[in-house]
Formats: sequence, structure tokens, C-alpha cells
Amino acid sequence: MNDRIRSDFPILNKGMTYFDNAATSLTPEQVLEAMLDYYHNYKANVHRGIHELSQKASEKYEEAHKKVGKFVNVKPQEVIFVKNSTEAINLIALSMNWEKGDKIVSTSLDHHSNLVPWIRLKNKFGIDLKIVHPNEEGILNPEDYREHAEGAKLIVAPHVSNSIGTITDVKQIGKIAKEHGSLFLVDGAQSVPHMEVDAKDIDCDFMAISAHKMLGPTGVGALIMRNGLTEKIDPAIVGGGSILNVKLDSYTLTKPPENWEAGTPNIAGAIGFGAAVDYLQNIGMKKIENHEKELTKLALDLMENIKGVEIYGTKDIDKRVGVISFNVKGMNPHDVSSMFYEMNKIAVRSGHHCAMPAMENILKCPEGTVRASFYLYNTKEEIEKFEKTLKEISKIIL
Repeated sequence: MNDRIRSDFPILNKGMTYFDNAATSLTPEQVLEAMLDYYHNYKANVHRGIHELSQKASEKYEEAHKKVGKFVNVKPQEVIFVKNSTEAINLIALSMNWEKGDKIVSTSLDHHSNLVPWIRLKNKFGIDLKIVHPNEEGILNPEDYREHAEGAKLIVAPHVSNSIGTITDVKQIGKIAKEHGSLFLVDGAQSVPHMEVDAKDIDCDFMAISAHKMLGPTGVGALIMRNGLTEKIDPAIVGGGSILNVKLDSYTLTKPPENWEAGTPNIAGAIGFGAAVDYLQNIGMKKIENHEKELTKLALDLMENIKGVEIYGTKDIDKRVGVISFNVKGMNPHDVSSMFYEMNKIAVRSGHHCAMPAMENILKCPEGTVRASFYLYNTKEEIEKFEKTLKEISKIIL
């Protein structure tokens, strides 16, 4: 990626190397300008006024649905704007009708946001929660899902692990779900920002996306819900904006996606989300994916030669994204993370990465790991700077 792209991200001019993209990405000027344009020139509520400002705000808000839908190949009415992926997943957990004995299939590899809601249902309603475990490289085998799919009401899976970056064959899991008449939910928070994702091809019923992980603002994301389900499932939250008609003892919901978007939405955030999608598409997702693969391969090759460094997850570059979890033998991951920033202003993440079961049961790292994660604006020179710093850190303990 060239300097022109990096110039769109002013934070990078401060001499910092930002390798914490799996937590949240940076935001380009173009996205901020689109949001400011709303606040400066046509701030009004959507779908609630016939005056010019409201009409324009509504137009831009609906346009954002179209942009996000096209990005993952679904219809605009299948795009429900939410706060983030966590809210998207919880909305499904709270909105579906659950009965004791209903079966959900999840995995120990998942982010807490795609595990805790199902644990709560287990404890609250007596849901039969089945857990699928990955292999020692952190890769999930779709056939392991098949073992539990019979009679499952819902099957959930991460497209990409946020803790170690491994890619799951969600298309195959989707086929297994359909064979058994199960609904299928995909956590796309870590995949949609980094690769071409076709929700229709995956054939999932639900997909969760966070804008802030793909150059957009915080506080907005999308719940992709297959056409028909938006009207079949009764949304957990109702009220202004989602209602067609109200009597004192009854109400009728409006058409999707508005029936799932009760209350005043994050209008500026949605517009920024659409602008982020524009930015990514202008560069090209295949180009971004290939760039990240180059960076990841370089980082893995350089890190393998550093004594005392243990890398987790598969080394197969085609089965992972630019997320590398590692530890330095004999050192606490938080200490290592602090040293990266103190020594060379390199921002990495440390801890459990909202995936405690994965850390404890798969990686056997109760204190967590250090995580470096890359994006389109990162460079090979930054990878080399990272490797030199890691070498210096490793020498402290050896």
C-alpha cells in the first residue's frame, strides 16, 4: 500500500506503529468528512419528517444500507443497523423463542460475544448448549459440527478467530446447518474487514459486523438477517421508528429493516459506515487481502527465528488472516505489550482478547497472549521494526 493511503490516516503521522487492528481499526479522513457533512449540513432525524433536512438524512441513511448490503452481497432490507457485533448477536439471542431442551451449537474458539449469550440461555432456559473444539492449530473442523447438528435450533461459528486469526470454513458449516434444518449465525467481525465475504454464498441466516473494525466509526454495526426472518422473528426491541400502527392494546410493525431499528439510530455512524465501505471498495478487497497476507507471512517468517517466542495458530498463510498471537517465554504478555510501546511506539494488544476459553483450553495460556494485527495501511518496514523490537525484548529474559 502506498503513502497516499497512509496520508488518509493522520494518527500515523505521530510516529506510531498501529498493530491493534483486531481491536479497532483507524478511521480515514473521508469517513470523518462524510459524518461531519451530516452534522454540518443536514442533521435531522430519519423517517420522521417531510422537511428537506429529514428527507436528505433519510436518503443518506438508506443509502448506507444499500452500500453495506452490496458489500456482503445481500439486499438492503436484510441489513439492520445496530451498535456493534455484540449487540447483533445478543439481539438474536433475545428475540428468538427459546424452550427448554432447544439445542445451540457453539465453539470454544469464539469471542465472548458469540458464547456468553448462549451460556446465559443455557442457564436461563435450560438450552442444550453443545461446544465444538478446534484442533491444536486453532482450526475448526466442520464435520465436528455435524456430530451435534441433529435437532439444533441454531448453529453459530466465527468466520475468523479474533484471538489467533484462523479462518473457519463457514460455507461448509452452513451446508451442514441447512441439511439439518438449523438456523446459522456467523460472526463476521474479523472477516468482513479483511477479505471478500459473500453472505449469500455462505448461506447464513444471520451475520454480525462491526463498522469500527473496517475503518468506520465506533457505535455502529450491522446484523445481516436473511429475507423473511426479519418478519418471522419478533424483535426484542420495539418502539419509535419500528411501528406502522399502534392501538391501546395492539401494534403492527413496519417493513424491514425498520421493524428491527427501533428508536433514533446512529445516523452519522451509519453514514460513516457507508463511507468506510466506499473507501475499502475503491482500493479493492482482494488487494487488501493480498497485502495483509504478505505482511503476515513476513512477520511469521521473522518471528520464527527469534529465540523464546512462541506463536499460536496455524502457520498456513491461506488459513489465517493478519492476526498473530504470541508469547515471550518467561514474560507476562502485558509486560511485553508495554515494552513494545515504551521502546518503539508499537501498539499491540495483550490479555485474553475476549476469548478466555480459547486462551485457557486451546492455547493453554491462562494469562493470555500478545496480539499483533495488521491492516491495509501497515507496511513491511513496520513489520521489520516490530521484529527488531521483539528481538530486543526477548533478550531481556534469555
